[in-house]
Amino acid sequence: MKKILIIRFSSIGDIVLTTPVIRCIKQQQPDIEIHYLTKNIFKEILENNPYITTIHTIEKDVKEITDELKKENFDFVIDLHHNIRSLQTKTALGKPSSSFKKLNFKKWLLVNFKINKMSPIHIVDRYMQTAEKLGIKNDNKGLDYFIPEKDEVNVTSLPSTHRHGYIGFVIGAKHFTKQLPIEKIISICKKLNQPIVLLGGKEDLSRANEIEKAVGTTIYNACGKYNLNQSASLIKQSTKIITHDTGLMHIAAAFKKEIISIWGNTVPAFGFTPYLPAPTSKIIEVNNLPCRPCSKIGYEKCPKGHFKCMREIDENQITKH
Repeated sequence: MKKILIIRFSSIGDIVLTTPVIRCIKQQQPDIEIHYLTKNIFKEILENNPYITTIHTIEKDVKEITDELKKENFDFVIDLHHNIRSLQTKTALGKPSSSFKKLNFKKWLLVNFKINKMSPIHIVDRYMQTAEKLGIKNDNKGLDYFIPEKDEVNVTSLPSTHRHGYIGFVIGAKHFTKQLPIEKIISICKKLNQPIVLLGGKEDLSRANEIEKAVGTTIYNACGKYNLNQSASLIKQSTKIITHDTGLMHIAAAFKKEIISIWGNTVPAFGFTPYLPAPTSKIIEVNNLPCRPCSKIGYEKCPKGHFKCMREIDENQITKH
């Protein structure tokens, strides 16, 4: 093997979860060139990874990149997405490949009938299985995330109240049903009574402003003010992270942070819990709800209308740690 292509098109957390495959291949077989195919909007997650030779990107369609990929003459393809686009890529290249198994039917059983036939194996370990044909083994060192020097945030740029330690609170998530109600976040922040940095994107800014106004000077609102790498830097420098089931949770795991993860309509059984070499993660969820999980991804509102999976979260389970 001289050159391999790894495919994962999206999204932030899923791509971060593939980093052990990249590292283990390169460290165990240093002569192999590793190429990675993803969507252009996620390129920054990987462009500072020293184990990757070349990143190939698409906007929407793999036809944009097919001719370029054919010229590379890969020896092997590792498909960590396993969707129509990755199938089109493998078919066009016609090279030996190994594909990640998505377990969609088992997820469907769990969501629709609450029958749990999910594998107890974490998704990272299932990703690693795709590299076994290359003789690669998991080094059990966890996830990677590499921040360019220009995006490292100097802690002295933060308010003086936050320069000697802070808790990072990831307040957003892609779907509403993965997010705590704003009044719960405000209550938790008040109970913590410690310096807190609110983390999220521009889409979280209005909620963050409301939290900051309600809680006061213990809050530094970083939502929408920093790019992804800079947010990762703030996570890296935090004392611990409180987070929903979202991409920044996995970036926190890459930095081996103490993580308190809060789960709403999704469940840890899907295999996406923080992947850490040591047990420094606490999972907070409402167990024994007959409607949970209601989706493997999430909704813009609770299908039942009561949103018990988040409204009944025990705040003391979060604030006592």
